[in-house]
Amino acid sequence: MTGSVFHAGERAVQDRAGVPSDWRQRAARAIRPEIPLLLQPFFESLPVLFVGLQDMRGRPWATVCPLPAGAQVTRNRLTARGRPVLAELLGLDLRSGSKAAVLGLDFATRRRNRVNGTVVSATEVILSIAVEQCYGNCPQYIRMRDICPPAAPVPLAEGKPVAIGDARAHRIISQADTFFIATHATDGADVSHRGGVPGVLRQNADGSLSFPDYAGNRYYNTLGNIEVSGRAGLLIPDFASGEAIFLTGRASVDWSPARAVAFAGAERVVDVQPEEVWYAQHGVPRGVFGPHTG
Repeated sequence: MTGSVFHAGERAVQDRAGVPSDWRQRAARAIRPEIPLLLQPFFESLPVLFVGLQDMRGRPWATVCPLPAGAQVTRNRLTARGRPVLAELLGLDLRSGSKAAVLGLDFATRRRNRVNGTVVSATEVILSIAVEQCYGNCPQYIRMRDICPPAAPVPLAEGKPVAIGDARAHRIISQADTFFIATHATDGADVSHRGGVPGVLRQNADGSLSFPDYAGNRYYNTLGNIEVSGRAGLLIPDFASGEAIFLTGRASVDWSPARAVAFAGAERVVDVQPEEVWYAQHGVPRGVFGPHTG
């Protein structure tokens, strides 16, 4: 059971981080091969889902799937009544059998759950995924906000390739308190949330981006996938304007304490060297901070 839940890259990171083997056995029981009945209404209630997919070149991308007509969820199938943003421009692989990852996140309650699986079908109006794994995450580092229902139909996302040094990219990245990271390994995909205070995602002089890795559930899905593939895709939203940056590139994990100390509370630092960057208007739904957000 343990070997089938955590792949070699995840186990290697767990070993380096000092995670005991008996913890893996307990953690494995929390990763289910289906969506529990009590969790199905959660996914069906969300206005958007965050999605991790690969492009036709095998590179990971994180994007968002608006749900104007909601989602339909059973034990073994999650069907989003929507299409991932920039799917065509990014060349996302939506063929039957391709790996996909979904993150359901309610910003108002800070509840989040993940589903990893395989694309069954994808059209202009649906994305249907067969469930292989389902599990929850803790609410740490989620900035509470409300996603505002649009008063009128939202225009389709408009994307264009840009350099990482583009002024719009710099503004969105430097102000971000929330972003999403897609990774993959040999047999699966994953998409995860990262957050903190504005500036959590730092731009370096060489064009790379860096962010802290804090203590969490110790599954190390993201870091384990990077260990295997050396790649990551980021979605960096501006919920105030609806703009977003989408990028994919090479990724690595720096275990040096000297790097981690630059981020208060960090255990490691993740570096991403962008290879392709897109800017999008109407790329994400607009949101406002909730009343309990600092």
